[in-house]
Amino acid sequence: MGARITLVRGDITTQEVDAIVNAANSTLLGGGGVDGAIHRAGGPAILEACRELRATMLPDGLPTGQAVATTAGRLRATHVIHTVGPVFAKREDRSGLLASAYRESLRVADEVGARTVAFPAVSAGIYGWPMDDAARIAVRTVTVTSTDIEEARFALFGDEAYEAFSRAVQALD
Repeated sequence: MGARITLVRGDITTQEVDAIVNAANSTLLGGGGVDGAIHRAGGPAILEACRELRATMLPDGLPTGQAVATTAGRLRATHVIHTVGPVFAKREDRSGLLASAYRESLRVADEVGARTVAFPAVSAGIYGWPMDDAARIAVRTVTVTSTDIEEARFALFGDEAYEAFSRAVQALD
């Protein structure tokens, strides 16, 4: 049903996969963290494709929990799948939106014919989602979502993220 999950410690921009998922902001015009790294490594073709999306299909930006694909520019992947994760809020349960960001990324990956996808820890950086909870939602969602993706690779920057995702994968067993 779901994709085989693998974990790697490292830079998502160096992954050799069919599609790299970008933890984007709704403007799709670049930013910090993973988003900035992907735009820098992939070069101007990604930003150009995002500007085209904004000028045509997404004049108001990409809604939280949704995903869209562009070229990957100079990256080793063929596609970048941009998804907008929710900002963490203690007083409001936004976990459904975070799960949707992963589900929609897999749906778009299927649409573009990808078989291998690299994910970052969506919403767990500047958007403040607690790492253990972000990992649990990500791993569970990718595991239960019906997809043609063969490998869902989580490319995790730093020990905290890698260890949290390792615990989430072990909890599935």
